[in-house]
Amino acid sequence: MLSDRERALVKGTVPILKEHGETLTRYFYARMFKHNSELKHLFNESNQSNGQQQKALAMAVLAYAENIDNPAVLMPVLERVTHKHASIGIRAEHYPIVGKHLLASIGEVLGDAASDELIAAWAAAYQQLADIFIGLETELYRNAATAEGGWSGWRPFKVGRRVEESAEIASFYLYPVDTAPVPQFKPGQFVSVRGLAGTDGYVQPRQYSLSDAPNGRYLRLSVKRERDGRVSNWMHDTAHEGTVVELSPPFGNFTLTGDIEKPLVLISGGVGLTPMVSMLNHVVAEQPARKVVFVHGARHGGVHALSDHVRATARRHPQLSVKIFYETPGEKDRSDEHYDALGRVEDVLEASV
Repeated sequence: MLSDRERALVKGTVPILKEHGETLTRYFYARMFKHNSELKHLFNESNQSNGQQQKALAMAVLAYAENIDNPAVLMPVLERVTHKHASIGIRAEHYPIVGKHLLASIGEVLGDAASDELIAAWAAAYQQLADIFIGLETELYRNAATAEGGWSGWRPFKVGRRVEESAEIASFYLYPVDTAPVPQFKPGQFVSVRGLAGTDGYVQPRQYSLSDAPNGRYLRLSVKRERDGRVSNWMHDTAHEGTVVELSPPFGNFTLTGDIEKPLVLISGGVGLTPMVSMLNHVVAEQPARKVVFVHGARHGGVHALSDHVRATARRHPQLSVKIFYETPGEKDRSDEHYDALGRVEDVLEASV
């Protein structure tokens, strides 16, 4: 438990964090990777290069300092982060390393203002946060390892089937090399794929949503080839039938909740439909009387993945209605009636309310 004095000192750094937070996090990552380069494989190199990771951490540190009196208000965010941590293998032994470099970076950025008392207060605050993360992640690891068909760490899966779903998205049907069952994950969850992030043999994890309902036999990922996506390009270029990839157990708290008797509305855009299709497939199989509205937006039919599957599902299940929006449909889209409305989902919905 932090003392009143420690909380006051941490809160006192909020103005500095608002102004210099990203400078601090740039110092932090540069320092940590210099002294502990073995941790680089845990971080998204693309997000490091474009500054997204530094900005995200700066906002997280600021939010923690602003809510130091009651960090419980951040619990929904912390729980989401712990699922991502667990999927890439963040362990308790990593937190002292991160803490050492974070405190050193605070001292570098604050300069003379970083008194011993202030650094000690931040050390106590960091340990409080680390203990929360460690506790939540320990539970996630335990549940993942003890579930039927579950595992700990990385497990090899073989591509048993590959389907080109659109010009940008391919689906990979992944079967465990050990032929043991896979767990009954929650629709909406994701796994991390550990793959090459460049031509230098550098391996990194990336999270991809599971795009099919749980079935106990395989896991399906529908991956978009991103322009600068090192792992997504590796998957598209090299993951063919017979290729072995390593997966984390399923994690994530963006899952179906609520009363199964209530109608369900699934809204997505682009490759964001993958967790929605997982939820859709689960609901029509396990909750066949439930009314479902599936709303999706894409640029045009050439990049619209899993369209035939969703339409076919709607024909078999009258309780499912589908509304597809195309922003820039082509002539074939118009002639084949691949879409229901012109424009972006959010623009059309805003105009209708």
